[in-house]
Amino acid sequence: MNAAVIRFPGSNCDDDALHVLGRVVGVPAKFAWHKDASLGDATLVVIPGGFSYGDYLRAGAMAAHSPIMAAVKAFAERGGPVLAICNGFQIACEAGLLPGVLTRNASLRFVCRDVHLVVEGRPTPFTSGIPAGRILRMPVAHAEGRYVHPDLPSLEASGQIIFRYVDASGSHSDLGANPNGSSANIAGICNAAGNVVGLMPHPERAAEPILSPVGLADGRSLFESARAHLDGVQRRVG
Repeated sequence: MNAAVIRFPGSNCDDDALHVLGRVVGVPAKFAWHKDASLGDATLVVIPGGFSYGDYLRAGAMAAHSPIMAAVKAFAERGGPVLAICNGFQIACEAGLLPGVLTRNASLRFVCRDVHLVVEGRPTPFTSGIPAGRILRMPVAHAEGRYVHPDLPSLEASGQIIFRYVDASGSHSDLGANPNGSSANIAGICNAAGNVVGLMPHPERAAEPILSPVGLADGRSLFESARAHLDGVQRRVG
């Protein structure tokens, strides 16, 4: 089991993701440079947050055409698990790995604060180990995080809405719970196959209690779920 963390010019959460995978969760991990043509022996891919290519044109638009993304697409088409975080979520949408688009926050301002999100939808490699309905606390830091999709009912019916912004009690009705005006309070989705997951909150910034003002490490559960998923796959194949 090996993880590849994609590194673009302007990535700023790549080291964080590598640290959590390797030192916190115990998954061997290495960087894959944006000009690389191969992911090597990776069995897990993380597209981290940051400001790839300075967010020129549109957030994620240039990174989506980097050489490494052809390998990421091929990996995803084979069923490989891909976690796309913040700018990575934007890149995944621009690259066609995930449906919909991420636009400017409704406030037209950069938002940086902790949010709550509830786990729902179909099981994915990154949530299969998390009970449905669990409320997680993680930080967001973005200017273009408002998720928009032309057919939300179909997305809902297919179980592709994986994370939704809520308040601390789990209510969707609190307008203050949604940091960016995202449609239907959507914080994260998966692709039709369920192996690619994108979310705007940063699990890698909430994977150790020392990073949380309240001593939580909710983000770690996504990475541990992925490790358990891949361990299970290896046992079934072996």
